[in-house]
Amino acid sequence: MLNFLLGAVAGALMAAVATVAALRNPDVQVRMGMVRPEPVMVQTKRPDPVCPPAPPVQVQAASPQVGQPDMLFARRRFWSVAP
Repeated sequence: MLNFLLGAVAGALMAAVATVAALRNPDVQVRMGMVRPEPVMVQTKRPDPVCPPAPPVQVQAASPQVGQPDMLFARRRFWSVAP
């Protein structure tokens, strides 16, 4: 009998928590009629995109090279424990 009572109380608590969690959802509130749905605004024409002006291109004599091509997969890198 005590098991039935404890199970009923636990089930009621779970149902209450699930109901409160569901009613906090805006879609459920609209479906239950608790809140009026917001009117749908449909745009008739898509606005034209505005492109920023292109920055001026500066050509440098020689761009400095950073690093070496094999830096990522160098064996030293995987086996070194330097701080």
